[in-house]
Amino acid sequence: MSPRAKANAKSVKTTEIVIPEKLYFRIGEVSALLGVEPYVLRYWETEFPMLEPVKSRSGHRMYRQEDVDLILKIKRLLYDEGFTIAGARRHLRDLENGSATEPDPGESAAVSSAESEATQLNRKMLLDLRDALRSFLTLLETK
Repeated sequence: MSPRAKANAKSVKTTEIVIPEKLYFRIGEVSALLGVEPYVLRYWETEFPMLEPVKSRSGHRMYRQEDVDLILKIKRLLYDEGFTIAGARRHLRDLENGSATEPDPGESAAVSSAESEATQLNRKMLLDLRDALRSFLTLLETK
């Protein structure tokens, strides 16, 4: 997948996904449903201890409804809100402990496009600043 296609895939909002009412989902079903590759789901299992799908007798991962909901939250935090993996893990841990509040999905849909553009602009400025600082660091290290 090209970098442009990856960027477009990441910009898709996760709030439009409808999860069918099933007891268990296989990794391929979750992958197709949420638009995330199976290897990403397996990696997230290693990074997020609260994500533990049950294994069938044959060793296949079987995701429960709450696992799929958690994966959807993880995807939203990482792709839509720009969290790092460590930051998303911390945020989810805080949610479990009750010290953080989960934003209402309807509330996020009500955010105006102007605020969204401002957020994107701020993010772009921060990324540009990070790149500039890395350039300065490289210059300092070479001397």
